[in-house]
Amino acid sequence: METWKLWINGEWKEAARTYELKSPYSQEAIATVAKADEEDVKQAIEGAHEAFLEFRKWPAYERAELLYRAVDLIEARKEELAQLLVKEAGKPIKTARGEIDRTIATYQFSAEAAKSLSGETVPMDAAPGVTDRIGWTKREALGVVAAITPFNFPSNLVAHKLGPAFAVGNTVVLKPATQTPLSSLALAEIFKEAGLPDGALQIVTGSGSELSDPLITNDLVKKVTFTGSVPVGLDIKSKVGLKKLTLELGSNSALIVEPDVPLEKIMPRAVTGAFGFAGQVCISLQRVYVHDDIYDEFVDQFVAETEKLQVGDPADESTDVGSMIHPGEADRAMEWIEEAKKAGATVRTGGGRVQNGIAPTVMTDVTPDMNVVCMEVFAPIVTIMKYSDLDEAIDLVNDSEYGLNAGIYTRDIESAMKAADEIEAGAVIINDIPTFRVDNMPYGGVKMSGYGREGVKYAIDGMTELKFITVKTTF
Repeated sequence: METWKLWINGEWKEAARTYELKSPYSQEAIATVAKADEEDVKQAIEGAHEAFLEFRKWPAYERAELLYRAVDLIEARKEELAQLLVKEAGKPIKTARGEIDRTIATYQFSAEAAKSLSGETVPMDAAPGVTDRIGWTKREALGVVAAITPFNFPSNLVAHKLGPAFAVGNTVVLKPATQTPLSSLALAEIFKEAGLPDGALQIVTGSGSELSDPLITNDLVKKVTFTGSVPVGLDIKSKVGLKKLTLELGSNSALIVEPDVPLEKIMPRAVTGAFGFAGQVCISLQRVYVHDDIYDEFVDQFVAETEKLQVGDPADESTDVGSMIHPGEADRAMEWIEEAKKAGATVRTGGGRVQNGIAPTVMTDVTPDMNVVCMEVFAPIVTIMKYSDLDEAIDLVNDSEYGLNAGIYTRDIESAMKAADEIEAGAVIINDIPTFRVDNMPYGGVKMSGYGREGVKYAIDGMTELKFITVKTTF
């Protein structure tokens, strides 16, 4: 069994404590991982600050070349990194390979962004009496970025924090999810080989509840970026003061299906959006609102498509849906299913335990107050509900404390534009599922879904400071 240490100042460092990492699928021990303490975090932050003083001086082309070299190294180890995701996250190998492909794209976008960081000229003579000045803006790196990442995309969501930070010359102290540290630790030597200065990437593993406060409250940290649960996000927001902050939190993403849509063409895509990585995706399709006229046909086709999914060992090439991240999460999801059934909901397929997860579950006859509808289920559960007109459907979508992504399938441009204008979400996806995301688009939510935006270009805005400069051309 492998033993993984902390990555501090370009070297592996022993920790006073360790913890045992188990496979989500088999529950067998797969690694021993260092468990950092407050002193380790302090050392990591101070080292990152020292590294920043030099790294910020790198010209843009050198930062871009660094990221391109990292891309080449990840490409060369693509299968190895995908297998790490299978091992630590229980992610089906097909899905894991897709995540590594997206990780590569995110670092490529970051390399390109490093060379296109720009400001603008400000017409100083637009103000009366100011004719002898020129002005412009520029963006400057902040310093140390504290990045806290979740278990569900342990490679690509790390890339969305490291890539933009390195593109502009920031340094990063990374705290990966307790269950999925291995893919982050594998990056340590990749970035060292790519030429990243020692200290520019620090990786501290262990308990989030122990490490979060010393990480986010240290005065040397200038930016906090967190992806995870709403309660933790709110706690972080209450403690960071005037530091820059990005929060990507929860969702119960919804899809509207209008009556003019060819169901047979959208069904495989909709099922994939609901059950990919066992529904453990922030924008997983959880709520489907289907017009009365096609409701029964939609449910029948959706159930039939769901029952084609292969559930099993994530290392098996044929597996579509693997285990959930922890048996306790599967227990919680089962409790929500049983609560909904007692309140009148119908399970059309699934609804039972499979290995350390639950079978892909489709539910009807649900009500908006049930946990499987109004909460973020983060499990392979989808609910399908009726509506009679588009206004009602939009109201149902908006009847949520979340607002990350939402989708609508329709052939009618007026309906599409109405949904785009009236749905309360960070993104409205027309003629596709809300689970759609590419890594250069802005990504983030409204309401309880978050604060700020990711997507490389948009993340860079939050990882830089805007400076204004003016010159008086005469004395």
